Amino acid sequence: MKPACSFTLLLLTWFSSSTATAQDLTLIAPGGMRCPVDRLVPSFEQKTGLKVKATIGAGGATHQQVVKGEVFDVPIVQPPYTDVLQAGHVAKEIETPLASVAIVVAVRKGDPKPDISTADAVRRMLLAARAISYPDGAGGRGGAAGVSFDATQVKLGIYEQMKPKVKRVQGVSLMQLLVRRDIDVAITFSSEITDPNVEVVGPLPREISTPTELVGFVSAHTKTPEQARALLRYLSSADAAAAYKACAMLPH
Repeated sequence: MKPACSFTLLLLTWFSSSTATAQDLTLIAPGGMRCPVDRLVPSFEQKTGLKVKATIGAGGATHQQVVKGEVFDVPIVQPPYTDVLQAGHVAKEIETPLASVAIVVAVRKGDPKPDISTADAVRRMLLAARAISYPDGAGGRGGAAGVSFDATQVKLGIYEQMKPKVKRVQGVSLMQLLVRRDIDVAITFSSEITDPNVEVVGPLPREISTPTELVGFVSAHTKTPEQARALLRYLSSADAAAAYKACAMLPH
C-alpha cells in the first residue's frame, strides 16, 4: 500500500478507537462490485477497527435507492448518473472512479468455446444457441449487465429474434442454469463468474459492448464523513486495485 494511504488508515484507526459512539459504515453497490467488496471489506475492517454493512443488488435498483435519498455512507453507481448528481444526495466533489467491468460470454467447463472475436461472430453464436441467459435489466431497476446486453442485441439487429431463447435471471441462478445445461451460453459481468464449473470465453467486442464504469461517492447526508471518505479512499487504493484485478475487473 502507498505510504499516504497507510497514513490515512492509521489516522482512521486512531479516530475510530477514540470514538466510542461511532456507527457502522454503510455501502451500497451494484452486483458487479460483489466480488471486490467481499474481498476488501474484511481487510478494511481489520485495518481500521470499523465495521461496514454492504448492500449489493441489481444496478438499476441500487441506483434508484441512491437517487431517492436512502442514506448509505458510500454509494457506488454506474453511468449515466446525472440523476444521482442532480438529486443532491451525494457529495459531487468526491466523485471517485474505481474500476470498469466488461460483459463476458461464459460456457460450461470443458465445452467448446464459440468464436466471439467480432460482432458478426457474436451474432452467429447467439442465433445458433438453443437457449441463453443473462441478468434481467427490465423496468429500470434490473441488472446493469442485462441493460447493456439488451443494447448489444439491438445493435446486432437480433433482439426480437432472440426473445424466445432468453431466460432472464439474477445472481447465482445464471451459473446454475449453465451448469445444469438449461442454457448454452451465459452473459454477464466478468466479476460475476465465480462458479468453478463455468469458463469465461472472453469479453464481447467493444464495438457492441462498452465496459461498465463503477464510480464511488460519499453521501451528502453521512454522519461520519471522515470515515466514509477513508472507506472510499480504500476502495481506490493499491489494495483495491489488486482486488479488482483478481475479480477480472480493470482498476482506475
